[in-house]
Amino acid sequence: MELIRCGWCSASDLYKKYHDEEWGTPVYDDPTLFEFLILETFQAGLSWITILNKRENFKTAFDNFDYKKIANYPDDKIEELMQNTGIIRNKLKIKSAVTNAQAFMKIQEEFGSFSSYIWKFTDGKPIDNKPKTLKDVPATTPISDAISKDLKKRGFKFVGSTVIYAHMQATGMVNDHIEDCFTRVK
Repeated sequence: MELIRCGWCSASDLYKKYHDEEWGTPVYDDPTLFEFLILETFQAGLSWITILNKRENFKTAFDNFDYKKIANYPDDKIEELMQNTGIIRNKLKIKSAVTNAQAFMKIQEEFGSFSSYIWKFTDGKPIDNKPKTLKDVPATTPISDAISKDLKKRGFKFVGSTVIYAHMQATGMVNDHIEDCFTRVK
């Protein structure tokens, strides 16, 4: 019997695996939250499958998403990344990874962890929207608006409300699996 999944992930086995094993699962550790933040910022204006297909390349290119290393990337590393055909070669997005890593660490200093900071917006627990269909899933919410505004104030780049809502979905801050999706009962 075929598993019922959210309709957006049926295009490939990679999409299904991501949906089944990661998307919507609460993440509380800073390294994974940073990884998804980087991937979501690079996804802005592109499809998520494009990013998933390049995820391992991003991981290698960006030192396993080590924000402490990324925060100190010199100009020659940025130029090296601009030549890397395995990632999205957008100079503004590459530079934003450095800026965002620096801002990420400032939040860690202020709140003890990025996780403590970001999860305070949902009182530390996932919001279950219980959508019946994909049409019921929003692109933004007042919470993603608030997080986006606060991150921008703190110096983050490419963190509009749509990007932040996608980050919230990816890291399980919200559960937007449709009503019939098998992950709701796993």
